[in-house]
Amino acid sequence: MTAAASGRVAATRSTLGDGFAVLGVAIRREPWVFVVSTIGAVVFGALTVADAWVLGWAADNVILPAFDTGVAPVGGLVTVVALFVGVAIVRGVSIVARRWGAGIMQYRMQAHDRREVTRQYLRLPLSWHQRHPTGELLSNANSDVEAAWAPIAPLPMAVGTVAMMVIAVGQMLLTDLVLAAVGLLVFPLVILSNLVFQHFQSPLMTRVQALRAELSEIAHESFDGAMVVKSLGREPQETERFAAKARTLRDTSIRAGVVRAVFDPVLEALPSLGVLAVLVVGVARVQSGATAPGDVVNVAYLLMVVAFPIRSIGWLLGEFPRSVVGFRRVRSVLGERGEMVFGDTALAASDSGARLEVRHVGFAYDAEGPAGPAAPGERVLEDVSFTVTPGRTVALVGATASGKSTLATLLFRLVDPDNGAILVDGCDLRSLPAGDLALHAALVPQQAFLFDDTVRGNVTLGAQVSDEAVWQALRTAQADGFVAALPDGLETRLGERGATLSGGQRQRLSLARALVRRPRLLVMDDATSAVDPEVEARILAALRGESAGATVLVVAYRKATIALADEVVFLAGGRVVDQGAHAELLRRNPAYAELVNAYESDGRSQAGSEAGARSGAGSDAAAEVGTR
Repeated sequence: MTAAASGRVAATRSTLGDGFAVLGVAIRREPWVFVVSTIGAVVFGALTVADAWVLGWAADNVILPAFDTGVAPVGGLVTVVALFVGVAIVRGVSIVARRWGAGIMQYRMQAHDRREVTRQYLRLPLSWHQRHPTGELLSNANSDVEAAWAPIAPLPMAVGTVAMMVIAVGQMLLTDLVLAAVGLLVFPLVILSNLVFQHFQSPLMTRVQALRAELSEIAHESFDGAMVVKSLGREPQETERFAAKARTLRDTSIRAGVVRAVFDPVLEALPSLGVLAVLVVGVARVQSGATAPGDVVNVAYLLMVVAFPIRSIGWLLGEFPRSVVGFRRVRSVLGERGEMVFGDTALAASDSGARLEVRHVGFAYDAEGPAGPAAPGERVLEDVSFTVTPGRTVALVGATASGKSTLATLLFRLVDPDNGAILVDGCDLRSLPAGDLALHAALVPQQAFLFDDTVRGNVTLGAQVSDEAVWQALRTAQADGFVAALPDGLETRLGERGATLSGGQRQRLSLARALVRRPRLLVMDDATSAVDPEVEARILAALRGESAGATVLVVAYRKATIALADEVVFLAGGRVVDQGAHAELLRRNPAYAELVNAYESDGRSQAGSEAGARSGAGSDAAAEVGTR
């Protein structure tokens, strides 16, 4: 046997073994539901065999005597009807129990794994998510989970029909040994056909599941980038990109379907060929006087009964390739060990601002993951140290790719630094319990994300906050004007990702979301970049009054924003190169002065363009209402 052939045989055996192992997981997790459904299937199988006995008894004691005498005995007919009806009623009850148990078991297993996968996604750090496409994650939680537990539906039936098959084969052997041996020759052929099916189907189903994840990723990217695609006229290219992957998935699925289409008729035909062989041999044995006609009918019917277990087992084994692939993909997610470790030192409640300390922090994006702001493996931050005392406002200033946004993610422990430590009120972030930092700090990111929910829902995110507090946060964020002008005020639904609002409006709602929690530490990562300078000035003025006492760290570009800060931390090349008051840095640091003045010049040209576009449109609030 060649190495390739040996590998294919090993893969087939592995699929069968792994398939049964997956079923074992389900049985151990839901033993009582499995027992109830299996009992129903066993009762169904036994009563199906009982039908064969009733049919044979009727042939020998009612039907054939009626042909001989020309008179059908009424008592015999009533008995036959009563037996068939009684068996049918009990068998119907057993079918309900079997299907109910199978359905409950399958959906519970799917729900359990979806919850586990979702919890794992929440546990794993942002760095892990950056290495895995969104489409793949959606596929793991949806189609892979469904595929993993697809064999649960035929499982109780297959187990029950094994009992049916044992009873039927035993009765066949007791009825006529020769006819039973002829009929049972189909079993080796069924086993061989299943092995051949597994050999061809397993690699195809592996490819199909992977292609589904890739197709989901393309669709997700297209939906997220709909504005870019449409504005740049890339619809044909994006459509072709999706269509090419869809065609590959279609072709692979068709090949898998062809294999299944060949397997199913073979599985159906083999038992029928066995019945035909039994009838041929049985006629000869009846003519020779070796057996009775009722025995031939009984064995033939029993072989038909055995054909159903053969099919149900075939259906079960036919789901194994897809199930094993889905199970492995789900377990690969659940087996990841990148989750963050938390401590048990909770921050003390306080009305004053938090003390923030950054000590010798260094960070590089994972070389195995997709590129972050820098190339994978390149040091983004190196030996960054500074302290923000409670109640102070500090501006973080630096050129593009100097590490400002990366530092913001580190401050909220979305990822951990490679070295160094970040402390809030003297406590290392790694020593805090899960979720404790969010009770004291809030981050307003560069990209404002809004949910397909109401204004209130987007600001509170389910927190128990009064309408008065919501409106106060909106006023501070200069968002109360356009929210009040919305058709339903706080109850207005914003659409997916806040599609009905402008970029500046989305940023202001994102800021209000942070302010409504009254954080002791507020970090704003260029959170007003889409807002014109006039509105930004009002926001910053209100923020200083509203957040008096809170510690504020703002990633800033505009000179007006930087000037409001008590202190400036100047980053360059991932390091703190200077620190002090804005006016001092302008005087003593030419690189800082050049950068800030360049930002100011760019800001003036942008403001002029915005003003020209808004000329004649009225006030800022009126323009916002009109854009809707």
